[in-house]
Amino acid sequence: MLERRLLPVITLILVALLVLITGLWATDRAQTITSGAGVEGADRSNQQFEWKLVTTWPKNLPGLGSAGENFARYVTEMSGGRLKVTVYGAGEIVPAFEVFDAVSQGVAEVGHGASYYWKGKIPAAVFYTAVPFGMTAQEMNGWLHYGGGLELWRELYAPFGVVPFAGGSTGVQMAGWFNRELRSAADLKGLKMRIPGLAGEVFNASGGTAVRIAGGEVYTSMQTGVIDAVEWVGPYNDRTLGLNQVADYYYYPGWHEPGAMLEFIVNERAMGQLPEDLKAIVTYATRAANQDMLDEFTARNNESLQSLLADGTQLRKLPDDVLQVLYDNSKIALEALANSDPIAGKIAASYASFATDVRAYHEISERAYLNARDKVLPPVLNTSP
Repeated sequence: MLERRLLPVITLILVALLVLITGLWATDRAQTITSGAGVEGADRSNQQFEWKLVTTWPKNLPGLGSAGENFARYVTEMSGGRLKVTVYGAGEIVPAFEVFDAVSQGVAEVGHGASYYWKGKIPAAVFYTAVPFGMTAQEMNGWLHYGGGLELWRELYAPFGVVPFAGGSTGVQMAGWFNRELRSAADLKGLKMRIPGLAGEVFNASGGTAVRIAGGEVYTSMQTGVIDAVEWVGPYNDRTLGLNQVADYYYYPGWHEPGAMLEFIVNERAMGQLPEDLKAIVTYATRAANQDMLDEFTARNNESLQSLLADGTQLRKLPDDVLQVLYDNSKIALEALANSDPIAGKIAASYASFATDVRAYHEISERAYLNARDKVLPPVLNTSP
């Protein structure tokens, strides 16, 4: 008799437990899909993660914008959809110059941009985009991946909860677009130029005025006279932005960015929540996207330059005295940066040591070969005024 009375009570308890367990499972799964959070120590091999990638570039910008898109595609495909990455251009979630803070604070799990944009927050970050008269793309990749550069980069960003990876390179850039000719170093006086990073300090010291402007504002700023000159990247991206429509003179070489390195930055907590195989996929996807960008710029720049010249762009080489002034002020700026704090000094020493060693080898390899090739092959581009 007692057993009959207890049966409905036991049934209700079992139903309640079943509902509770089902609800907890559903909540945990929803959290896993939306934020990547999982139960500590649980099997996460079948969990799904969704990441937001914010960039400093306009959405779908060729060249610079391709690395983020490629990374998102590589990760999504290699993970079989377990880690899905969605790309947002500058201004869609955060403005271009707030990408670092967005990743640091977990607003987005990953970002793509240029480290010298964070110069005001982390002065030594400029080493990881470009050093005036510094290393080329090939040399930078060697330093980062086999010369200790990446480890120092991660030490630099660690206080902000951000993990950096190499994120592509443009190769040697152009010196930029000018609305008047540069005949001597005196012509730099009073010139307003969009030029970021350490090069901006050098340009100021050389008599000009450096202006910090995001990529989406460059064309209008030149068109309206807010600036007199602009460095962006090189023929491929410069032509995309239509910079030949707002300036006549196109100068080389790119003294300020001889191998402009971009970056992927990943929120440390988000990275830590991934299972080991997805962590590996993220790592190798950055390596693939890093190399692919350099390949793309190498392939596209020549075609774009020929098109610009055909449309009337006047190609000019920077006068020797201009390059000398810029170099002299670069040495001063670099020394001041190296002395600014201990971590900057460590990075500067590592960078300089590797640059000296690799330059010694490239004197008898890259440079020697290019010089030999020039002696036996006719010139392919007329660079005279």
